Amino acid sequence: MTSKERVLHAFRRLEGPPDRVPFQFDLCRSLTDHFVATLALSPDYALSYYEDLTYRISANAIRTALGSDVVVVGGQVRSDFQPQVVEGEVTTNEFGMHMKPTPLYVEVVKAPLEEVEDVADVEAYDFPDPYAPGRFHRAKRDIERFGDEYFVIGDVEISIFEMAWHLTGMEKYLIGMAGGDDWIETLNDRIEAWSLGLAKQQIELGVDAIWLGEDLGTQTSMLISPDMWREMFRPRYERMIREMRAVNPDIVVIMHSDGAVAPLIDDWIEMGIDVYNPVQPNVPGSDPNELKERYGDRISFFGGIDQQQLLPSGDEGAIRSEMARRAQIFGEGGGYLMAPAHILQADVSPQTVEIMCDQAKRGHQ
Repeated sequence: MTSKERVLHAFRRLEGPPDRVPFQFDLCRSLTDHFVATLALSPDYALSYYEDLTYRISANAIRTALGSDVVVVGGQVRSDFQPQVVEGEVTTNEFGMHMKPTPLYVEVVKAPLEEVEDVADVEAYDFPDPYAPGRFHRAKRDIERFGDEYFVIGDVEISIFEMAWHLTGMEKYLIGMAGGDDWIETLNDRIEAWSLGLAKQQIELGVDAIWLGEDLGTQTSMLISPDMWREMFRPRYERMIREMRAVNPDIVVIMHSDGAVAPLIDDWIEMGIDVYNPVQPNVPGSDPNELKERYGDRISFFGGIDQQQLLPSGDEGAIRSEMARRAQIFGEGGGYLMAPAHILQADVSPQTVEIMCDQAKRGHQ
């Protein structure tokens, strides 16, 4: 099987199980730079419109060289955009967010709509154009380069809720939601249009899947109630999915959320979501046997490998054993794309990455 065929079998788009559980991963900058040197390849960083997504959509040549069955593409900043220095390392991105690098991520330290009070403030905000020139020039190139052999995911994460609170600040947004402020719906409308524009363009370019979603959970519960999500966000995702499938009825739809979000899995199945990601271990509702038994014939799983303790520990025996266990459970009869539950961070050694990639090829052995 080619890598693309392997994933299509796993996601039940081709008849029969895959020859082994397929595998995907993302690398942070320090790991990417390490493998640039050892593999003599280019890092090929594609600066995303939201900085942390850069590591989702970069380094596809490194991914595939190490054994990924998947490449990931997504939207970049428009071709004429240059970040402006605010102070020290703080720069502005295309949304006008002030972004400060940290050891792991880039943090929003000033939100462009933090003073929003009404609909007029949202309407006056200069929202980026999803159709701006240059948005997908690397995506187009990578689809042409890798798309025949590898499964291609188009990234549209930070789709509504998370983008909204990054624009206003979390406290402002959550209080506005709880109080029923009228500007909330106007802001969500603009973000929905942005995300749908990104998704449709990538479908037209030929991606096999669209990766929607945002972090809705903590280690113990959801950030907002399931009922609030159903009222405010489910209809928006349903509209986007209908529009996406009008472009390509066969597009695979992936829903991402870190944290304890098991209360939403039935909703996602009803909405026509094909794949749940990242199936974060060590949170309530994440037991692989229970998930497979309850949902395995109705939705596929993508992720599931612990990055909070297992991978940073570097314990080869424990890593191989746990990966084999999850491949056996989640992969039974198909329905599983194995991956770490997050972008691999600097606390994971290059040697551990190599162990992980080797074990992925062995499946449940």
